[in-house]
Amino acid sequence: MAAGTLYLIPTTLGESALAAVIPQDVQQRVRTLEYFVAENPKTARAYLKQVGMARPLQELHIATLDEHTAEAAIAGLAAPLRAGHDLGVMSEAGCPGIADPGAKLVLYAQRQGMRVVPLVGPSSILLALMASGLEGQRFTFHGYLPVADAERLKALRDLEKQSRRLKQTQIFIETPYRNGRLVQSILDICAADTLLCIAAEVSLATEDIRTMTVAQWKKAPPRLERRPSLFLLLAH
Repeated sequence: MAAGTLYLIPTTLGESALAAVIPQDVQQRVRTLEYFVAENPKTARAYLKQVGMARPLQELHIATLDEHTAEAAIAGLAAPLRAGHDLGVMSEAGCPGIADPGAKLVLYAQRQGMRVVPLVGPSSILLALMASGLEGQRFTFHGYLPVADAERLKALRDLEKQSRRLKQTQIFIETPYRNGRLVQSILDICAADTLLCIAAEVSLATEDIRTMTVAQWKKAPPRLERRPSLFLLLAH
């Protein structure tokens, strides 16, 4: 029996209209699936309800793959694939496999020679980079920086040096309620002419993506309380 196909299903990045960010062909493919693996089954069901599944939601099989999932459990999550069923992976981060635990299942499928199909949808990292005007051929995504003040400042110093040396855009994120502290750290530690793009609420109606020097940001600090944001830094 041939193995099924692993589909990487994009989701909305917030409460944006489904049709605005998820192509109709992608929605149609998702409607045909019965087996899913999701970082959060509750939000996955809400998303699938919007898509309008061919089967009732209660008949769908949704397993959990999150940061706490053990490596030994990955093979079990791939059981539908081995049985010849197609399987969809959903992330809380927009696109599975990018800053997302779904990458573990993708790697398993690749090692087993199974077909993996990424479906088109929004990646906040790439959308922010596209709109930033910063270096788009050389960039690195670092995820979260350290929470402790001294460690965060050191990390920012190191990222700025690396950016300057490699001519590379440095991309990172923060928990929304700590955005203010992170921005203040950037403004305190980085050179005045370092470029900083702040991309808030990417793909939502309230989206705000702006690139300015650190000196310019100091004159007009952003209001980012509880606004999911990405930070992109390029030093000269």
